Parts: sequence; C-alpha cells; structure tokens
Amino acid sequence: MALQTERYEDTQLYRIRHSAAHVMAQAVMEMFPDGKPTIGPPVENGFYYDFDLPRNLTPEDLEQIEKRMRQIVQGKHEFKKTVISAEEAKKIFADQPYKLELIEGLEKGGTDEYGNPLDGPPEISIYQQDTFTDLCRGPHVQTTKEIKQDAFKLMSIAGAYWRGDENNKMLQRIYGTAWESKDQLKEYLQQLEEAKKRDHRKLGKELEIFIFDDEVGPGLPLWLPNGGVMIEELEKLAKDMEDKAGYLRVKTPIITKEDLFIRSGHLPYYAESMYPPMEIEGVKYYVKPMNCPMHHKIFGSKGRSYRDLPVRLAEYGTCYRYEKSGELFGLMRVRSMQMNDAHIYCSEEQFEQEFMGVVALYRKYFELFGIEKYVMRLSLHSKAGLGKKYVNNERLWLKTEEMVRRAMNNGGVPYVEREDEAAFYGPKIDVQVWSAIGREFSLMTNQVDFAVPERFDLKFTNKEGVDEIPLCIHRAPLSTHERMVGFLLEHYAGNFPVWLSPEQVRVISITDAQNEYAEKIAKELRENGIRAHSDLSASRMNAKIRQAQLMKVPYMIVVGDNEMQAGQVSLRVRDGSQQNNISLAEFTERAKDKIARRASEL
Repeated sequence: MALQTERYEDTQLYRIRHSAAHVMAQAVMEMFPDGKPTIGPPVENGFYYDFDLPRNLTPEDLEQIEKRMRQIVQGKHEFKKTVISAEEAKKIFADQPYKLELIEGLEKGGTDEYGNPLDGPPEISIYQQDTFTDLCRGPHVQTTKEIKQDAFKLMSIAGAYWRGDENNKMLQRIYGTAWESKDQLKEYLQQLEEAKKRDHRKLGKELEIFIFDDEVGPGLPLWLPNGGVMIEELEKLAKDMEDKAGYLRVKTPIITKEDLFIRSGHLPYYAESMYPPMEIEGVKYYVKPMNCPMHHKIFGSKGRSYRDLPVRLAEYGTCYRYEKSGELFGLMRVRSMQMNDAHIYCSEEQFEQEFMGVVALYRKYFELFGIEKYVMRLSLHSKAGLGKKYVNNERLWLKTEEMVRRAMNNGGVPYVEREDEAAFYGPKIDVQVWSAIGREFSLMTNQVDFAVPERFDLKFTNKEGVDEIPLCIHRAPLSTHERMVGFLLEHYAGNFPVWLSPEQVRVISITDAQNEYAEKIAKELRENGIRAHSDLSASRMNAKIRQAQLMKVPYMIVVGDNEMQAGQVSLRVRDGSQQNNISLAEFTERAKDKIARRASEL
C-alpha cells in the first residue's frame, strides 16, 4: 500500500533550510552591496544560493558570512510574507535583473521562481527578515531563532550557470547545510568524512577501475582492466537472473535514423538530452540515447499471438545522452552508459505478474548486495504537463497508474507516490537505495509504456482472434554499469565480495626462491576459474602484503620455503584473519564456493 509520508517541502527541516538560505543571502549582500542575488532553494541535506558578485569568493569570505549569519539568527527576526502585484515586485527589485526575469516568468504564469511549471495562476510574494527582502513563495520558519546557531554550517563555493544553462552567465553558488539540532549536524559531518573516503571517483582511480580523459571527452568513462572485470561480472549476474526468468537476449546498433525517434516520440520530447545528429547521404542519424525503439522493431518483426506473450527482450546496450557539463559527476552522471535494459511486451491480463516479477528481481539484488534501506516511488504524471511533458491521454494515464497501484498493493510492496515525475509515455516505479553509510542513490527503474507500442503498430492476436496492442514494461534493475559500479564502490568502500573483486587472489613469494612455486599456484587457481596474480617483484614480503591490502584483494596467499617444501600455502584474508599451512586444494574449494554462491562473506 502507498505509504503516507510527509513531503520534504512540508517539513520543519525544509523551512529551516529555506530560511537559512535567506539569512545567508542577507549576510552576502551586506558584504557585497553591489551584488545581484538570484535564487536560494533548500536541497537534499541543505541549501544553496547563487550570486552574481564583483569578485570571486574565498574560504575566508565563507567564515565571515557564517559569522554574520549567527549574529542575524540571534536577532530573532520574523519572516514576514507579503503578497504583491507584479508591478509592485518590479519596483522593489528594480535594480536586480535576475529577480526581474523571475517576475516576468511569474507574470506569464508558466513557471515559479525556480523554473518549475505552475498548475494555476501564480501568487507573487516577498519575504522579509531584518533588512533583507526576497522574492519567494516560502515556506519559512516564524523567526530566525528557529535556525539553531550550532546546527548550520557553510560548506563550499561552486560555479553555476544561471538557470542551469551554459549559455548564461556563470554565478557563484554557496552551499550550506542546516539541521534541527547540533547532534544531527555533527552526525551529518561525520557521514561526509566517511563519504570522502568512499568517494567512487577517488576509489575508482586508486583501485584502477576507470578513468576520464580530456582528449576522449567529459562524461565518457574509460574502463580499465579491473573495471572490465566488474562489468563482466555484473553482466554475468544479469544474464543468470534473466535467463531463469525467461528473457531473450538481443543486440542493436548504436546509431539509427532520425525517423525512428520521431516515431517513438523521443523527438522532440527528449531532443535536449540527445547528441546532435550526423548527416549521411542526406539522412540524419542519431547515436541512440535508449534502446527501446529498436526493441519495438524487433518485437514487431513478425506476427505475435497471445500464446507468445509475454516477450521479454534484454540487452546491455551502450547509449549516449548529452548531460550538461555542470551536471556531470563521476560515474553517476555520464554521457556514455551501458544499461541493464529490457522491455517486456505483455497483455493487460499479464501486466501485474510481469510488473511484480521485476519488483521481485529488485529485491533479490537488494539481498545480494546487502542493501537494507530502499524506497519504491510511484512516479505519476501531472495534468498540467499533458501534451507538453507527457503523452496527452488523461484516461490512459489514470488507468495505468491505477494498474501499478493495484499491482504494488496486491504484492504487499510499500511505496510512496510523487506527482509530475513520470516518463513521458507512462507511470513508473523509481527505486531509491541507501548505501552502507546512508548515502541515497537513484538506482533502478520499472516503467509502464501505454503509448509508444501503438506508434510502432505493435500488436498480437488475442484469444478471440482480434488484434490487440501490448503493454510494454521498460526496466533496468541493475541500472547502468556506470551508476551501479559507482554505487558499489561507495557501498563496499572498495572491499568487494570475492565474486565481484577484480583480483580475487594475490600470491606472494617471500623471496625469489619461491617465485616459480608462486606462479605455479597462481596458474592453477586461474585454471580453476579464480582470478589470481602472483607478485614476483623484488619488494619485501610486508611491502607486497601492504600493496595487496591497498588494492583490497580479498585473499593473499603467502609462500616461503616451508610452504614450498610441504606443498602448502599460508592464507591471509582481507578481514585480518590468517590460516597457515593449508593445502591449495582446500583453499581452492573454499574460494570456488564463495564465488559460485556470490557470497558476501570472505
């Protein structure tokens, strides 16, 4: 059943953060009277405000701004809301060009001050605290005393284009965080420190998983051999699970004619997220941003009967999407991605079973990766977006949204609902997961498509001998390789379970006299399907062990004269445990068992 959760926008924490952003803006404008403020919304874990200032900010400036904020908070100033006309607003903000642009947007009734679409006529309001007045719809706390002096902190300075458009002026963004208590702030800062150690960009470089290169291009990761192993293991996992569930594997090209995306509806809905077309022999081609139109072509390549359904087509296809430069972030936001993609074509009667089969697959992955906290979010359309952001068919929107609700309710799966977050062709379940240190990730999706199959003339013959349009379920339980590997790096802090570790065993010789024996062991392990390497360098044993630990290798086999003469090995495990004088056969069986079961323990 749908969980009745309080929206972030309705919480006291949201009001505290929104109010702290205004207090920060007051402090900044006192320091830079000629500066131009823009917008300052609450965000996850904090708030920010963008400014057009006469000079670049420094860390010392942040200290001064934060100090002044504490003085303002002490004043216990009331946040006063006043609803005004557009003309009055223009007079108040006559010397602030960014505010005037926002007011003009409100006048037209299209978007609010943050660029979000409005469902009805806009209300133009201002909030004032102490000497500062801002164009804002709120909400805020009653007075600044509700912002605890020891529960907020300014975090960083960054560049940000006005309204996220790289053709606009670059502004200076100040990020801050605010909480309801000092202890919550302290816990959050500690979590940030742990997150720095687990940052997938840092670990990805140290563990030789992936790199980016300016000559290749931003957002286009290069997978190193260790990353290649992880990708192969994730694909193997997906294939194992999907073969059992009756999926069929397909392969499709990475470029296609423009007409295909016009027919699917991705043009013009999705044009801003696609790379510009290339023209060949007078025909425009696009690199594909998704696999679905080609899968529709495969389904429609021959006649289908109700007896053939469901048809489940799966592909780890590489797709390309144009993400704005300022939004790229390691592996989490990239321009080249390999999706754990599949499309399920089914009848309406089969829908619930197929949709919940995907949800069951999520849960198997949660168990495998030790994901204990997650939220399934039913993303719905908005009536205001019909014909613009969403396919213009209110009846089918309401019908398919109710079908998803009924499936989730019958399956006893808790979920929350969010309006205006659907795909353009139908509702979807988005899955938010939390890593081992409590960081939230958007990782998986399960989408219903009631619109596009008809555009491709997809059909099957039902029991009555009548042609019927199938429903299509788009799903990606393992997300993309990029996002999944980024999540797993942070979730495990690079300490992957044996089955996923790029290097599973490192064989370490104590002196050169054991090099031949060490290499013989590594070769035997490889013949048994275990990824093993021997360290035959001139380094001392402790240095070799230290290097293996830095690379987070699960098993280290150490061999000296005693082990070589006895035909045995000594085992050091990444968790610190040791076992001396064991047979190689015993260790091999142990490792093979862990790998075969995809066990989480070493």
